[in-house]
Amino acid sequence: MHTALVTGASRGIGAAIVKRLMADGHTVLAPTRQEMDLESNTSIDAYLSRIKNQVDILVNDAGINRISILNEIKDQDLEETLQINLVAPLRIIRDVSPHMQQKRFGRILNISSVWSIVSRTGRASYSMSKAALNSMTRSLAVELAPDNILVNAIAPGYVMTDLTRRNNSPEELDKINQTIPLGRLAEPQEIAAVAAFLCSEQNTYLTGQIIVVDGGYTCL
Repeated sequence: MHTALVTGASRGIGAAIVKRLMADGHTVLAPTRQEMDLESNTSIDAYLSRIKNQVDILVNDAGINRISILNEIKDQDLEETLQINLVAPLRIIRDVSPHMQQKRFGRILNISSVWSIVSRTGRASYSMSKAALNSMTRSLAVELAPDNILVNAIAPGYVMTDLTRRNNSPEELDKINQTIPLGRLAEPQEIAAVAAFLCSEQNTYLTGQIIVVDGGYTCL
């Protein structure tokens, strides 16, 4: 089995991925924000220096989504969104990939979003960060393929997390369900199941792909 590093693992999709990877027998590193603050490149570098040459599987799950219409987007919010959703994943990949190249094995998974493909009002900063993450995924898949490092992304649609329940009333959730062909939100473990395959040795040829897991939402 392998050692996996998962960011954003305290709740939701990240926590489900940690649970699934551990069930599959992997050792999982899941740093808290105190251990690795993705807003701080210094913090990122300090944490990575402590775990040097351990990571075989990387899941970049951490992200922020600050909803603001165009004329209300604050520079600080934009910078933090790009830092956490895009710059931090690239810095982590840059650090852990030499170990993967040496072993000639690696699995890198970026958690993107359905809003990188379609969008809604107020999602400009978030959508652009995730669309850029998709492009980075494809580029690094090509670059790292000769070393047997597979790089993919999952773009989840609506997922039933604690945050989703807090932010939406039952009536609002019912309206969301009506926009999804399968008639319901995904459960975190369903996203984790896709992640587990992409990060496994069973995945031997799938790389550079953005896997949309949205119950058919983007088909409408």
